[in-house]
Order: sequence, then structure tokens, then C-alpha cells
Amino acid sequence: MLRAGFVEGTGLRCRAAIGEAGITKHKQEGDRATPAGTHVLTRILYRANRLRPPACAVPVEPIASHDAWCDDPAAREYNRMIRLPHAARHESLWRQDQIYDVIGVLDWNMAPVIPGRGSAIFLHVARPDFSPTQGCVALALPDLLACLRAGLTALVIPA
Repeated sequence: MLRAGFVEGTGLRCRAAIGEAGITKHKQEGDRATPAGTHVLTRILYRANRLRPPACAVPVEPIASHDAWCDDPAAREYNRMIRLPHAARHESLWRQDQIYDVIGVLDWNMAPVIPGRGSAIFLHVARPDFSPTQGCVALALPDLLACLRAGLTALVIPA
């Protein structure tokens, strides 16, 4: 559960960063808010050139330099992982910083995908200063790995 700037559960309490606009019940693409609700962790993506596969209870797969996430509500691939090059607006998953070294893909707006309701809502690595995210939840890398090892499979984000 996310509460007062911390993720709690699986026997752990870890500092967390959330979206710059706080938490919302009415998520929209680009609003910089973290969506309220219970979000299931569907899989883990990771940078195999930087880390070993994280131990966790969900499927794990490495990412490559051509991997991205479509955040273009007009594209049929909206809120899906895509391969580059791609004509639609997207966010590269292969970043120079470390925030996407581990990406927990949350099930926000996936079944069904509703254009404009928000995309790329992840559990990922926090910046060193825990600055706000664009709508994701971010933890320090050791904490993120510990939560995954402890069996984290969902995040509860109260409104």
C-alpha cells in the first residue's frame, strides 16, 4: 500500500516518489498524477547490461535499446510496449539514467485500453533526490528489488 510517501507491505516500508500532481481518481494522459486504485504488477522489465534478472513472483524480461512504450492516445499501440523506430509518440525504455533499470509494469488502463486515460504507469527506480514522477511510483533500487524478492504483486494507492 502507498501511504504518506512510503510503500508498505510484504514486511517492508520503503520511501516512494509519486506523480508531481499527486494522486487522482480521474487519470488522464499527461496530467502528471498517479492513479488511485489497486494496480497489479503484470511483469518486470530490466536492463540486463546493468543488473541480473530480479527475483520476483511475476514474469521477468530484459529490455533492449529498441524498446519503448507508446503514449500516443491516437495510436493503436497506445499504452503498449513497442519497438523502435516507431512513428507514434513514445517514451524510450532504454534510458541513460537508471530510473528504468527495473520497471514494474502495472495493469493501469490495460484491459481494455482507453485512449487518453493514461499510459506507462510503472513501478520504477527513484531518482536519487526522490523528485516526483510523471505519474509512476518510484522506489530506491535496493528497496524495489527487496519488495520484488518479498513477493510484491500489486500496489494499493488510496485516493
